[in-house]
Amino acid sequence: MSEEHPRILIVKLSSFGDVLHALPALEALRDLYPQGRLTWLVEAAYAPLLEGHPALDEVWRAPRLRPGEMFSGPNPTLIAGLVRHLRAHRFDVVIDLQGLLKSALWVALARSGRKVGYDRTREWSYRVLSERVEPFDCEAHAVRRYLNLAHYLGAPANPPRFRLGLGATTNVSHLLPGGVTRGLAVLHPGARWPSKLWPAATWARLGDWLSREHGLQVVITGSAADRKLSAEIWQQMQEPVIDLAGRTSLPELAAVLRRARLAVTTDTGAMHLAAALGTPVAALFGPTAPWRTGPFGEGHEVVRLALDCSPCFKRRCPAPRCLTDLAPELAQAACEKILFPAEING
Repeated sequence: MSEEHPRILIVKLSSFGDVLHALPALEALRDLYPQGRLTWLVEAAYAPLLEGHPALDEVWRAPRLRPGEMFSGPNPTLIAGLVRHLRAHRFDVVIDLQGLLKSALWVALARSGRKVGYDRTREWSYRVLSERVEPFDCEAHAVRRYLNLAHYLGAPANPPRFRLGLGATTNVSHLLPGGVTRGLAVLHPGARWPSKLWPAATWARLGDWLSREHGLQVVITGSAADRKLSAEIWQQMQEPVIDLAGRTSLPELAAVLRRARLAVTTDTGAMHLAAALGTPVAALFGPTAPWRTGPFGEGHEVVRLALDCSPCFKRRCPAPRCLTDLAPELAQAACEKILFPAEING
């Protein structure tokens, strides 16, 4: 390894929350290699989370690969170009933070004598590694799991910290008509898994309560795919609401979350983004485990029912009681703990 300016390649392609979870590992690697050149290979959809990050020198965008699409599929020219670009560089260390076939393909192509990642990962991805690290506790938080690889390489055990490449000065005044003089409460109801969804009527009750009882301006955020759900929510609300589902870029979503007094979310990427930004989160959990992927850091509240079947990690469930039976009063109590921590904690 070049002692003065080692070249390090981080391969962490997706997803939204997982990329955010890996940020403290990036910071630890920068502490370890203050003069090194750190490059991160990430799927194009998540590159805005990293571009401009003060600990990174380069962000390389990768297409999203599905099985059988390495040299075919919708972007063969783009894939071939990235392969050539990757092969044109040599790295002192390549770190696979993904542990899947799609990351192993890029790790295998990278030119390096040292390829590091966890042993016995899924899809036989560990077979391309030159150094296989003993698997980390699967019940530990993902942030700790990624940090452990940085510590294996010799990074100091500093407290985890989050910084983002997203611009802190993104203007969102055009998204908040007339300006907002009240505090913001962000509701982010969407999720990729149907089993993670809370009923629209329950979201509406919570939104009205935040507006009436605490004088907050409720803002609904989400992707374009969440527009139907967001409409179902605000159509059942009695109080004014700003619907931004499908209307924000990643920097704009971050800017809205920065301005919020709290965010109420499902277990999804926006939850992790809010936590990384320092915005307190009331996180609704059902089929997944908050100790593995809950909002990281202090000041957040997890709202869940301790059912025998939870967590089940099922994307679909014929009777998802873990969320359909989750009363709005539980979410209200979590919100009050966030809004009035001194009073609640005595």
